[in-house]
Amino acid sequence: MNRIRELRNNKGITQTELGKILSVQKAAVSKYELGLTTPSPEILKKMSEYFNVSIDYLLGNDRQTASPPAEKMPKDMKKYLEQSEVIFDGDVYHLDDEGRDMVRQALKMAFLAAKEANKRKKK
Repeated sequence: MNRIRELRNNKGITQTELGKILSVQKAAVSKYELGLTTPSPEILKKMSEYFNVSIDYLLGNDRQTASPPAEKMPKDMKKYLEQSEVIFDGDVYHLDDEGRDMVRQALKMAFLAAKEANKRKKK
């Protein structure tokens, strides 16, 4: 269940904060992360929705990747990656998990390219 810890850290929240979101105690979150307990189906569904990943991913059965760590991306980018719809050029696009993953990857590539361009300008 290290994926839960990874996802929680990527969001920049504590075990206590995740516990409040899931309506469980901090100790339960700790046990999930250590693999001592498997979350109930209801808790897995809440986590899946909150972290925007599949339940299979949470259980280690899927190779889906989590979003890049929050501290490595601009705050605005993090906010947009958690939305189910995107407004671009005046049009609203409703996204499913695959669509969000595609937008996430495109934004990550754009962010990295801009970062690299800034490095070259400084030299």
